[in-house]
This record gives sequence, C-alpha cells and structure tokens, in this order.
Amino acid sequence: MQKIDFDLTSEFVELNQLMKLVGLVDSGGAGKNMVASGVVSVDGKQELRKTAKIRSGQTVTVGDIQIRVQ
Repeated sequence: MQKIDFDLTSEFVELNQLMKLVGLVDSGGAGKNMVASGVVSVDGKQELRKTAKIRSGQTVTVGDIQIRVQ
C-alpha cells in the first residue's frame, strides 16, 4: 500500500480538494467524481460527501493508496 502524508495548513481540507492536492486527480471536479463513485473511504468508512471536511488525524483511503492527514 502506498502511503502519502499530507500536512494540513488550515483547520480542514475538503475531500475533493485533498485528492487534487496530493496528485490523485487533475482537478477538484475529478475528485468529486471519484468520491461519488464510492471508492473513497475516510477512517475505514465509505465517504460519499464530496466536500467532507477532512481534519488532522484522519486517514483517507483510495484503492491501495492511503493518505494520512497531519
């Protein structure tokens, strides 16, 4: 499993923007489509809210990629 550490610079980041910032997708719109397709989970639970607020300490998983938000 590939692990990516993401350093948060504000209180939270929207899920679709996080996917863009770590380079999984080319745009926020593509991130929204990926979340809507049901392949994204946050802390082990499927997440379908495209703009879910991701905070420090949470883990986002997409396929075999794990993003740890710090």
